[in-house]
Amino acid sequence: MTPSQYKNLISVIVLTYNEEKTITRTLNSILCQKCHVPFEIVLGDDCSTDNTRKICEEYAKRFPNIIRLMEKAPNKGVIDNYFDCLLACQGKYIADCAGDDFWVDPLKLEKEVTILENNPDVTLVHTDWMYYDEETKATTSPGTNPFNSDITDGRKMLEAIITQTKRPIIHLCTAMYRADIMRKAYNDDPKMFRNKDFGCEDLQICFIMAYMGKIAYIPKITLYYSYGRETVSFSNNDKKQFIFVKKTTNLSSYICKTYNINSQTTYKYFQNRLFGLTMHAFRCKDKHLHRMVQDCSNDWQVQIPTKAKIANVIMSNMLTWNLFLYIRKIFVGIKHILRK
Repeated sequence: MTPSQYKNLISVIVLTYNEEKTITRTLNSILCQKCHVPFEIVLGDDCSTDNTRKICEEYAKRFPNIIRLMEKAPNKGVIDNYFDCLLACQGKYIADCAGDDFWVDPLKLEKEVTILENNPDVTLVHTDWMYYDEETKATTSPGTNPFNSDITDGRKMLEAIITQTKRPIIHLCTAMYRADIMRKAYNDDPKMFRNKDFGCEDLQICFIMAYMGKIAYIPKITLYYSYGRETVSFSNNDKKQFIFVKKTTNLSSYICKTYNINSQTTYKYFQNRLFGLTMHAFRCKDKHLHRMVQDCSNDWQVQIPTKAKIANVIMSNMLTWNLFLYIRKIFVGIKHILRK
C-alpha cells in the first residue's frame, strides 16, 4: 500500500482464544483511546470453544466502522492467526494487544503515532508496562528497561532482543510499528514469520524493526500484562515449557545464522537454553525430550554445557533419575515450608 491507499492510519491487532472473561476489557481499553487519527481493530478469534467468539461478534456489530472480525476458521495457532491479521491490516502503522491484556493509558496511540509521524527514521515506538495478577489484581514491575533513551539505534539492541529470557526488550503489546517495513520483511523471508517451529510471533518483528531503523521509547506505563493463568508462555507444565523454549530458541538460532550474529553472549545464551531444556526433561522424566536436547545442540551448533552433562549422567540410569527426582521433591517441600 502507498500512503494514499491507507484506509486507517493505525491498525490494532487483537488475538484471542477462549478469553471470554477478559476480551471485553481488552476491547474497551482500545476503544477508549483518544487519538486525532482514525484507527481500526483487526480481531482474530482462533476458533474459541467458549463465548469469546460471540462477544467478538457483538462488538463487531456495535462498532462496524472500527472493528473487523476475521472470518471463522479452523484453529490456526498464534503464528498464523497473527500474520493473517497483519496482512489484513489497512493501517500505515500497526499496534497490538492480546485478548487477556489491556491498555491503561487512553493516549497510548496518540503518543506513539505522533512520534512515528515526526520521526521517519524511527521504525517502532514502545512503552513501559506492568505485570497484572488476575487473581489478586496486584501489579508488579518487570524491572528496568536496559534501553531507556528516548531514541536508540536499533542495531545496538539486536543481540539483547535475540537473547532475552525475562523482561522483553520490547513488549510488542506496548508498541506501534511501521506496516510497510513489516510487509517487506515478511515478503523477503516468510519462513522467519510463518514457521510454526519458531513458536512465537513477536520476537522476529521486534528484531526486524530494530535492524531496519531506530527504536523510540516512552517511559510511561500503557499496558497491564496479564498473568495468573496458564498461557503459551506461562505454564507449570514442564513438557509444554520444553516445547515453547525449544521453539523460541529455534527462532533465535535462525535469526543469528541469517543475520550473522555470533558472540560470546549469544553462545552462552544457547548453552543456558540447553541446560533449561535438560532440566525440563529431567522433571518430566521424559527420555524422548532428553534425546531432543542433543538434537538442539546440533541444530544450534553449541556444545552442551558442563552442568547439563552432569544432569545427563544422572538421567542415563532410571534408578539415579528417580533418586534425584525424589531428592528434589524433598528440597522443594522444605523451601515451600520455609516460605510460610
